[in-house]
Amino acid sequence: MLQVRDLNAYYGKSHIIQGVSFEIEQREVIGILGRNGVGKSTLLRSILGLTPPRRVGSIKFDGTEIGSLPAHKIAEIGLGYVPQGRRIFPRLTVLENLILPVTRGRVNKTYLEEVFSYFPILKQRAKQLGSTLSGGEQQMLAIGRAMISHPKLMIFDEPTEGLQPSMVLKMRSTIKSLCESGLTAIMADQNLENTLELCDRVYLLEKGVIKYEEKREKLSLELLHQYLGVTKR
Repeated sequence: MLQVRDLNAYYGKSHIIQGVSFEIEQREVIGILGRNGVGKSTLLRSILGLTPPRRVGSIKFDGTEIGSLPAHKIAEIGLGYVPQGRRIFPRLTVLENLILPVTRGRVNKTYLEEVFSYFPILKQRAKQLGSTLSGGEQQMLAIGRAMISHPKLMIFDEPTEGLQPSMVLKMRSTIKSLCESGLTAIMADQNLENTLELCDRVYLLEKGVIKYEEKREKLSLELLHQYLGVTKR
């Protein structure tokens, strides 16, 4: 579904992502792992067209070259994004946040009800401002906002960051349910348990370069220690 070839991303003169290539099959879930600052968010934003000017060999989504498309066009053809830090609009209501990504406000009521089926609290809070929600509710809203356009592939950037343990489990369960329903997904998450439960394959990123690719069940403690600093308890 997604093929990335020789992706390079820069911030100013800093070469953040260096010749990264990877792919993801339909209905597959892959994880991007690495320590803080290795370029995980930059990689995801580059795929979505949200980073500064970049050099790229090819980014093909569902057979279409998207490497030179603007971000809104990439969203329109079927990529959903749950950004790090949620980035909801605090002065808009929950409902306004949800329908904002939909072209010209033509919201599909079936998709809206699907969001509410996953997150009933959002229906209860529909008229409240985004700023009045708890951190967990804001994360639900960020995921629901990505779901509303019924994307073919969703990109999750730290979807459980800063959440209390019970809400981490709720988000993990929700993402798992979405993936089991047929969603294709890419996830970068510092929570290793999320990755080990949700992902089919994992790419280990170091200093903007993919150093290792492995199926989830074959990840060794030695690899996790080398690239993430994970140790035995």
